[in-house]
Amino acid sequence: MIGLLADWANLLVRWAHFIAGIAWIGSSFYFIWLDRALRSPARPRPGVEGELWMVHSGGFYQTEKRRPGPGEIPPVLHWFKWEALVTWVSGIALLVLIYYLSDAYLLDPAVSSIGRGTATALGIALLVAGWMVYDLLWRSPLAARGAGGIAVTISLALLATVTIAACRVLSGRAAYMHIGALLGTLMVANVWMRILPAQQAMIDATKAGRQPDFTLGEGAKRRSVHNSYMTFPLLFIMLSNHYPATYASGVNWLVLLLLFVAGAAARHAMIGHGASARWALVPAAGALAGAMFFSAPTGAATPLNTAAAAPSFASVRTVVVQRCLPCHSQFPSDPTFGPTPAGVAFDTPESIARLAERIRVRAVETRTMPLGNKTGMTAEERDVLARWIAAGAPLR
Repeated sequence: MIGLLADWANLLVRWAHFIAGIAWIGSSFYFIWLDRALRSPARPRPGVEGELWMVHSGGFYQTEKRRPGPGEIPPVLHWFKWEALVTWVSGIALLVLIYYLSDAYLLDPAVSSIGRGTATALGIALLVAGWMVYDLLWRSPLAARGAGGIAVTISLALLATVTIAACRVLSGRAAYMHIGALLGTLMVANVWMRILPAQQAMIDATKAGRQPDFTLGEGAKRRSVHNSYMTFPLLFIMLSNHYPATYASGVNWLVLLLLFVAGAAARHAMIGHGASARWALVPAAGALAGAMFFSAPTGAATPLNTAAAAPSFASVRTVVVQRCLPCHSQFPSDPTFGPTPAGVAFDTPESIARLAERIRVRAVETRTMPLGNKTGMTAEERDVLARWIAAGAPLR
């Protein structure tokens, strides 16, 4: 019952995270696109920087971008902020639920020998210190106009450093998720601690009859652009737990960094300025090809002992029962998960044969199952599974 309740908690929090994330990212990308699509008014009007007519769902909409003067703020003003907060809160809840309250995904003895408490403390420290260092850097003279390239270089170097460090301490899956949590924390802190206060200061000045300081808006816009470049890499990380070939690679840190390059370059091609933006797809394609190359399972290149006869199904089932069935069953003996985690159960010979390809990927090639090798599957047992699958996974 506890495992079932945990599954439902995971599902509901993940659902909320997904919905809020769509709302946040969708509105963010809409406004970035809108800034590029706006055109100068045919008849110039005071305070109007650009306008655009749009059609959607059978209706026509006219949008204006304005620089309001003193006293021009309307009584009703919509703020896009709660989507970001709900996305972050639900994401942190998932991090705690899946990684900090369970030993299943956080650690891998083959990577490091630290304990869950130490790993949890490091994960939390990464989020707090990450924001402090990033914010200090981008409020320093190194980020001033004309010197921003220095801040960008330092930011990328720090991101690469923490990515490598996380992959050397946590399990590959947990390392990816903590880097994603770091990016999400930077994004939501940008919204609530830098973008919104700058907008509020301009509104307060306008209401008080003063000319607002629009340089505050320019600083807020820069943080918004930062968020847009972090979005695609973060979306990949949200999906990465379903694709163990990425985080199980021996150079998983390099795979993740290459996917960062691919995602950020794709973002630039989509919403960057000028015709040259489309050339960003070249490094995006190159980085993606590199990630695919370095994520190729090393086990796939290991030759099998073809001279040996294919193992009997009885020997295969013995391995599955001892190493896989404690979790992957309708009636698991390991209480960490509920019944049939991820929809995978090996209770019958037919189910084992039907899932042979999945066994090959997870237990033979990427070796991400059993999780943290908690049931102690040996290299010889993995070889038994590999030779059985290579022989066509026969039930004999």
